[in-house]
Amino acid sequence: MILLGIETSCDETGAAVVEKKNGGLQILSNEVASSLSLHAQTGGIIPEAAAREQLRYILPIIEKAIEKTSWEKIDGIAVTYGPGLIGSLLVGVETAKTLSYVLKKPIIPVNHLYGHIYANWLSEESRIMNKELRNKKLDAKRLTLAAEIEFPALALVVSGGHTDLVMMQSHETLEVIGGTRDDAAGEAFDKIGRLLGMSYPAGAEIANRGEKGDPKAFQLPRPMIGSDDFDFSFSGLKTAALTATKNAKEWDEKTLSDFCASVQWSIVDVLVKKTIKAAKFYNVKSILLGGGVAANQMLREQMQLNARRYELDATTFVPRKELCTDNAAMIAAAGFFTKPASWQEVTANPELYY
Repeated sequence: MILLGIETSCDETGAAVVEKKNGGLQILSNEVASSLSLHAQTGGIIPEAAAREQLRYILPIIEKAIEKTSWEKIDGIAVTYGPGLIGSLLVGVETAKTLSYVLKKPIIPVNHLYGHIYANWLSEESRIMNKELRNKKLDAKRLTLAAEIEFPALALVVSGGHTDLVMMQSHETLEVIGGTRDDAAGEAFDKIGRLLGMSYPAGAEIANRGEKGDPKAFQLPRPMIGSDDFDFSFSGLKTAALTATKNAKEWDEKTLSDFCASVQWSIVDVLVKKTIKAAKFYNVKSILLGGGVAANQMLREQMQLNARRYELDATTFVPRKELCTDNAAMIAAAGFFTKPASWQEVTANPELYY
């Protein structure tokens, strides 16, 4: 079975072709056109500008994605219908509906947040095997197969707009057990980066600068790290970062690196501790990471290390870094586990949650 995936929830325009074969999912193509450079000039995404760029890119990107196969071999069209920017969503949804109607192909409406979770089912080379590492059967670079993802599974979806913990008892049963009460983790990275004069998005630059810094140089808060629930909050960290930047006596390269390292460690520490706590409470078999912030190397490493430290009977899975950010391959992947609909039933829903 082969699906075309279409993703236009925010500023990216993506199209991908994914095949389900021998019990796994294989990416045949994954094309992305980004208007990031445009939004970097304004320090954030301008919805109208994003939608205009997507109107330009959508058909060429789909045509490019189809080059390695043919329309005759496409069995269905999976498209993001929410959440996201309404103008951007409409570009993808209306294109998918038109293709579905003209080509007589089933259309599969996919929740963008599910897409980030199902990126873990895509590439076998992106897995981390904690149980085998503990038994010293494999070194840290060895990987596992998507077929080895077992339920119950706990997914941490962490991006610019979301920081959620989602319990999965099966493909059909998902429950949000925790979420952010204010700023998402990615949003905190971006807003603090703006304080430092960094371009949007700032997460990668903060991480890169932080590699040379001391994460203990600045005593930044870890909001809600000890709360009894599984919720998150990062607005307090943002406020503390603002105060720290104003009070810093010397703001040289060393201080900047130390500050970036401290910011990154504060965010990662909260994400990891909350996730491990939930994994222990629910006795999960798998921990899945997804979303743009899941590309953060410290988060990836600390999640693995802490799962081993607390001797969880769970395997940690994380997509390749390019599959953490918005892309259409993850939408196609989720499409294999989502019911199709008629093209008349599919509408864009910017406020969609899980």
